[in-house]
Amino acid sequence: MKAIYKGQVIAESNNTIVIEGNHYFPPNSVNTSYLRASALHTTCPWKGVASYYHIVVDEHENKDAAWYYPQASEKAKSIEGYIAFWKGVEVVE
Repeated sequence: MKAIYKGQVIAESNNTIVIEGNHYFPPNSVNTSYLRASALHTTCPWKGVASYYHIVVDEHENKDAAWYYPQASEKAKSIEGYIAFWKGVEVVE
């Protein structure tokens, strides 16, 4: 799987974990040079508190377009630290 934004591959892995239709990429498969920390946090009732990243490619900033669970709940430990994408980021095989 690849996560692509503005023609740049942000993440690529054969080992994503799919939960609720979202591909969660292992942290080491993500090019973090495109990520900027966001102050946004949301809570999922069963996964825990999510943190977000803005994705920046050249002059394009996609706010809060990636998220992860730094301390996932027991039920979601398999995706702890893994990163998922949305808001215009194309996830393809």
